[in-house]
Amino acid sequence: MKKLKFYAIGFIPGLIIVFFILNKKGASCSGYLPNSRVIAESLSKEFKYSEEAKIAMAANKIDEKFIKDSIITNGKVDFDRSHAQKKPCPDYLITYPEKNPSYEITFDKCEETVTVNTLKKLK
Repeated sequence: MKKLKFYAIGFIPGLIIVFFILNKKGASCSGYLPNSRVIAESLSKEFKYSEEAKIAMAANKIDEKFIKDSIITNGKVDFDRSHAQKKPCPDYLITYPEKNPSYEITFDKCEETVTVNTLKKLK
């Protein structure tokens, strides 16, 4: 029991110090979750749009900036309806926003490019 007390006396202040140091530097562990990784990898690639996606963008008055900055950046990947293991280009479905989704977008994430296939307005 004595060893456990000494361990806690050192461990708890150490956790607090590490927390404040990492928090000050802006480090977070959220980038390691699957949703964040898919989004970050997708945003680092060149975007292309299928004809169907371009027509839907025009009909809903949505531009490429809104797709990248809002729908993909703040969206939620639906892994149940995505094919993450598909070769050579996995395809993903993102809903935006996370609560009460208004948009649904599907895209293929290849090695060099991301091709947006469909855009649907849900409401």
